[in-house]
Amino acid sequence: MSKPEIVPRKILVVDDEPYVCDAVRMMLAFDGHLVETAASGKDALAMFTPGKYDLVITDYAMPAMKGDELAVAIKSRAPSQPVVLITAYAEMLKASDDPLPGVDFIVSKPFLLENLREAVEKTTAVVKDVVKH
Repeated sequence: MSKPEIVPRKILVVDDEPYVCDAVRMMLAFDGHLVETAASGKDALAMFTPGKYDLVITDYAMPAMKGDELAVAIKSRAPSQPVVLITAYAEMLKASDDPLPGVDFIVSKPFLLENLREAVEKTTAVVKDVVKH
């Protein structure tokens, strides 16, 4: 399987399940991305500073702070920060009339590397265009 041309990004992955963090980190690292992980929304906020990451990818169903709550907290610090939500509830959330503020893209679990590539491409395309010029 050949890799498409990919602009390396610095990505923060947030999930309370260590094996999910590791799997996402390995998939993204395969494409050359620099990936850091956090086990909770609280940990992610402690690591996050505006401009540090090109993208934040977070799980939805986490204890203490759900992924959409983390997205809102991140957007309050950096309104243009792209945030991707990974969830087993994607279809339910997309069908809901209640949009998730702060979330730029939703990836459904289970997911493949191609799904992560699409999320990275669609949420960081503006940044990539700026880099090219």
